[in-house]
Amino acid sequence: MKSPVVKRSIVIAGHKTSVSLEDQFWDALKEIAASRRTTLSEIVASIDSGRNQGNLSSAIRLYVLAYYRNPTSGREQVEHASNGSHMRSTVA
Repeated sequence: MKSPVVKRSIVIAGHKTSVSLEDQFWDALKEIAASRRTTLSEIVASIDSGRNQGNLSSAIRLYVLAYYRNPTSGREQVEHASNGSHMRSTVA
């Protein structure tokens, strides 16, 4: 049986890295980037620079979850999603 998690390569902050994400999270991340008129690389770099612990794939999942939990917010604080301690959003 094929795993629902797919490893993808992405360039962030000038270096190539890989993340393992389910298609649904990857698609959601693309939607978020499009709605913000930015690139996937820029969003992932922002998530990466704001995380305090855990791996990048987990930080991305938490970011997507926080974004959709509060769809009326203008901008998420990356730190809250990446460290997993609390999920609050602020409007910028």
